[in-house]
Amino acid sequence: MIKGGKGGGNTRTGLVFEGKTDLSVFLNSQPHYEVKGFDVLYDGQKVAEVYKKHKFYSVFLQKLGIEWTKYISKQLLPDDSIFVLLNNTLFIIECKHQQVAGSVDEKLQTCDFKKKQYKKLMSAANIDVEYIYLLDGWFRDPKYKDVLDYIHSVGCDYYFEYIPLYRLGLPVPPELISD
Repeated sequence: MIKGGKGGGNTRTGLVFEGKTDLSVFLNSQPHYEVKGFDVLYDGQKVAEVYKKHKFYSVFLQKLGIEWTKYISKQLLPDDSIFVLLNNTLFIIECKHQQVAGSVDEKLQTCDFKKKQYKKLMSAANIDVEYIYLLDGWFRDPKYKDVLDYIHSVGCDYYFEYIPLYRLGLPVPPELISD
């Protein structure tokens, strides 16, 4: 695993979400996984639901009977979100790519506010919320240390280049686990 720039043994599984890949496409390409509409199936059993941008509101919240305007004043549109039934947690995944210094730098500092907004929305359904940035290598530069430390200090998370499925609480196909 690479988190905060550190390596780990779990990279061998290869179960990663590339920033250039849609989460549904990625999951669909993994052994035992199939995405049908918004449903994520593992060995034929529903384990999660995935939603992008406006579908988070028009499908997910509507299905839960949550009128977002009663909780927040402006919609936040997640790059990707996955509601994992196995742990009753909604993971908001924001992908941030950068090639030159600019406004994305400052957007990383908004995770605390956004996570709190999503928590307000999910409180009606008693669903936990996790907020994760998927960052490209640009943000490995030491000048981002303070911002990356801040992300963790407010209970949010980040990964470089990928997010391991186990971090989301999703099953890891046994044939992809090596000793």
